[in-house]
Amino acid sequence: MKKKVFIIAGIVIAVAIGAYFYSTSQARKAQGQSKYQTENISKGTFTASIGATGTVHSNQSAVLIWQTNGIVEDVMVKVDDEVSAKDVLATLSKTSLSQNIILAEADLVSAQRSLEDLQGSQVASTEAQLAVLNAKDDYKDALQDREALNHEIKYYEKKMTSFGPRLKEKTRDATAKEIEEADAKLAVAEAKLMDAQRELERIAGGTDPRDIAAAQARVAAAQATIDLARISAPFAGRITEVNAMPGDVVTAGVEAFRLDDMSHLLVDLDVSEVDINQVKIGQNAEITFDSISGKEYAGKVTKVARVGTITNGVVNFIVTVEIEDADEFVLPQMTAGVSIVTTELSDVLLIPNRAVRQLDGKRVVFVLKNNVPTRVEITAGSSNGTYSELVAGDLLEGDAIILNPGPELTAGPGGMFVMSGR
Repeated sequence: MKKKVFIIAGIVIAVAIGAYFYSTSQARKAQGQSKYQTENISKGTFTASIGATGTVHSNQSAVLIWQTNGIVEDVMVKVDDEVSAKDVLATLSKTSLSQNIILAEADLVSAQRSLEDLQGSQVASTEAQLAVLNAKDDYKDALQDREALNHEIKYYEKKMTSFGPRLKEKTRDATAKEIEEADAKLAVAEAKLMDAQRELERIAGGTDPRDIAAAQARVAAAQATIDLARISAPFAGRITEVNAMPGDVVTAGVEAFRLDDMSHLLVDLDVSEVDINQVKIGQNAEITFDSISGKEYAGKVTKVARVGTITNGVVNFIVTVEIEDADEFVLPQMTAGVSIVTTELSDVLLIPNRAVRQLDGKRVVFVLKNNVPTRVEITAGSSNGTYSELVAGDLLEGDAIILNPGPELTAGPGGMFVMSGR
């Protein structure tokens, strides 16, 4: 009986010892597993972006000022009115203007008439033709007189030969004076004919462009003087500020309106020289505003500066992003947060950046395989700050990657922590 008791007791003790060692082993295993945080590697869409802040501005903007002194007579627009180029926005009272502006209206009428005469009148052509005919007649008469004088001289020289040397000499003196006068008249008539023919040729080819240009300049000068008494829109846009009221006494240089072309709203960003080569025209962007909660706008890069600016020793490049779906809530001078999408990949393995370490000059991660941490060398591609694209490495989708490998794994020459997969 005692022997059976000892056997049973031995069995109980053996089972108890076995249970103790098994539970201790499981506890140690669980303890080993629990000290590592893991994340399963997965495939997904990878987006890398560059973030920056900037200020919204319109495509085109202008502050319009008065060009002369006077009293405001009429204001034709108000804030938020849409205007076209050359629309008159406000005028000054004529009685408050200087004399030269008032007289410019008369000068404009006169200059316009002169321009119209040059462009459409036939009088100048007719007068040039008549001048040529008259010059030809004068030249013909002078030539006939000179030829008649030649015949007359020959006749008298033949007739007077028999009267003696003295009478013949007097005849020669008289003839020389007549020849000189006749030659001079003929030369003058020929020169006038040539001038008249040149003028006719000039007019026959149309009005001299230089004359038209001079007339147009006189019209433009008169109109510019008149325009001093009004403010017109230099381009199409929206009135965003009005600082003029009828009856205001204004002087040259006083601001009257602000005009913005709101058809395109842009954001200028300062991008670091480290990131600028990743930015290209046409890249998409995501835009948010602190003043517009719960809404995200789409944008596109439209301009990338090729020359940087240095501020406090830091080199930045200006990048312009256009807001493609701007609404009435987006206004000039608002501060915008912009993320420019520089890389977008789909169906790629993603590695958490916090899991990457650098050991002996190589990037590595640690994976739990059969509950044992295993070192794997990797090559990482683009990074978005949280994840990196896995370019090369013995890893598969679903592998449990260790996020917090301790010093027992990473200790050694050259071991260091790496914040990203770049």
